[in-house]
Amino acid sequence: MLTALGFGMVLTFMYLIMSKRLSPLVALIVIPIGFALLGGFGAGIGEMMIEGIKKIAPTGVMLMFAILYFGVMIDAGLFDPIVKRILKLVKGDPVKIVVGTAVLAMLISLDGDGSTTYMITVSAMLPLFQRLRMNALNLTCVTILASGVMNLTPWGGPTARAATALHVDPSEVFVPLLPAMVVSLLGIIALAWYLGLRERRRLGIVTLDGHAADWNPELDTASDNLPTLADSEDTKRPKLLWVNATLTVALMAALIMGLLPLPVLFMIGFAIALVINYPDLAEQRRRIGNHAGNVLAVVSLIFAAGIFTGILSNTGMVEAMSRSFLAVIPDAWGPYLAVITAIASMPFTFFMSNDAFYFGVLPILSEAAGHYGITPVEMARASLAGQPVHLLSPLVPSTYLLVGMANVDFADHQKFTLKWAVLISLLLLAASLLFALYPFAA
Repeated sequence: MLTALGFGMVLTFMYLIMSKRLSPLVALIVIPIGFALLGGFGAGIGEMMIEGIKKIAPTGVMLMFAILYFGVMIDAGLFDPIVKRILKLVKGDPVKIVVGTAVLAMLISLDGDGSTTYMITVSAMLPLFQRLRMNALNLTCVTILASGVMNLTPWGGPTARAATALHVDPSEVFVPLLPAMVVSLLGIIALAWYLGLRERRRLGIVTLDGHAADWNPELDTASDNLPTLADSEDTKRPKLLWVNATLTVALMAALIMGLLPLPVLFMIGFAIALVINYPDLAEQRRRIGNHAGNVLAVVSLIFAAGIFTGILSNTGMVEAMSRSFLAVIPDAWGPYLAVITAIASMPFTFFMSNDAFYFGVLPILSEAAGHYGITPVEMARASLAGQPVHLLSPLVPSTYLLVGMANVDFADHQKFTLKWAVLISLLLLAASLLFALYPFAA
């Protein structure tokens, strides 16, 4: 019963948002409540939702102030020199722009935090996509895939969870995975080249000068009237460029070192940035109001996702779904449980949180695999293959930040990126198997 409810709830949710019959915000609230009532959990549904919201509240606060912080930095012109430099390098070539986006996302992802990667990459690259009238789905696609692979570092969430759940050393999980990660990153760069080539065929190589781009209006698919550089000149603070850069570097360093919780760091950073760049109270209100739409769109989805995960976890649906999966695996497949786990990690981490998969499902799979001589380290490594797909899950808060900042529809992003995410996950799995069978190849 719980298994049917769990899968039914997730599949119904995915169908309704991908077919655009409901918005993600409404679906995240209405669908789990409906299925909880259907399962007879009406008496405790309030406590389940509140518990889910409490768990996700720090993430919501962090994203709110992170959006405001980077919004102030964009207004002040912190990323303008980066954009101008990239403009000179790419010379209006969409191929170079998409490949550059992938490489930038990979470098920033070294800190292991997806939200930071999305905020900095989108802030730096979105103006280029807008000025050349390129499809922003290419931006969100390569950025999230780069983050999915780079997040497998020992200080990233998935590897730490897998190692903790199975009581193994994170370095033992990560080091043998490095060659496969390199192959996957090369695959992402190849994908970025292909996506950029499609945009080049659609738009051509655009001639850029310092202020504008000569594009063909017939090829302009943008639905909004994008602001020009002149429209926001009054908010620029070129004299404070190095002050803002130093503040941002210090904030990122504090984030990596874990000096304070992320929500607190971004609250402090935002307050300092706002006062330094816009000491006038009226201008401070205008800057906050200018970004209020993005904040509301992202944070409302975060808290709605808390309702979804709260009901999914506290009703026992997650546990029932994992046990039903184990029940259908034939005994003859036992020696291949590591590969099965790697493949299953794609749908499992898509339909449930990383915590639910790594602390609930993985230990059960690993215990079963132990009877066939498969070590916990191998199972931990296999469980990471689905991470590029996991980030497309509606249960991942940072994904809403990515699509919100890039101003693309969540369902469009999912449909555009899902096939490529599966491909990169399979590439990661294939490369891992290759280097496991032939260690000298690494």
